[in-house]
This record gives sequence, structure tokens and C-alpha cells, in this order.
Amino acid sequence: MSEQEILDRLTLILRDLLDDDSIVLTTETRREDVPNWDSFNYVNFIVATEMQLGVKFKIGEIESFEKVGAIVKSIQAMIG
Repeated sequence: MSEQEILDRLTLILRDLLDDDSIVLTTETRREDVPNWDSFNYVNFIVATEMQLGVKFKIGEIESFEKVGAIVKSIQAMIG
């Protein structure tokens, strides 16, 4: 799966979660860049991502993700 394909999937997940079709994620997006993407919604986003993409993040990873690009790289490493 390409970086853009993963970004597109993550964008759809977050749009659905926050009920906001205007969200467009990039590798440089930070949580604070997206209205209402608080810590509670971040946890929900991670769980939804794991379920939809069939991946499992480690707790340390989840806490260290500063930008969406780091999430994308982690997913790419897991799915090859």
C-alpha cells in the first residue's frame, strides 16, 4: 500500500470519526492542526485504524506519533 493510499484511508477514518468531510491529512499533519482531534478521539482513531487496516501499534509507538507521517511509516512497515 502506498503512502498516499494509507493517507487516504486515514483521512476517511478521521472524517468519519469526527464527522467532518473537510479534513485532509498529510504526512505533516499534527493532531493540534485538526479541530476536535483531542486525546479521546486520537485513541478512537488509533483503534479504528488498527481494525480497518489489520495492524497493531505498540503503546510506545502510539505515544510517540507526532505527525501523521509517522503513523503512515509504521503502517507501511507492518504491512510491507
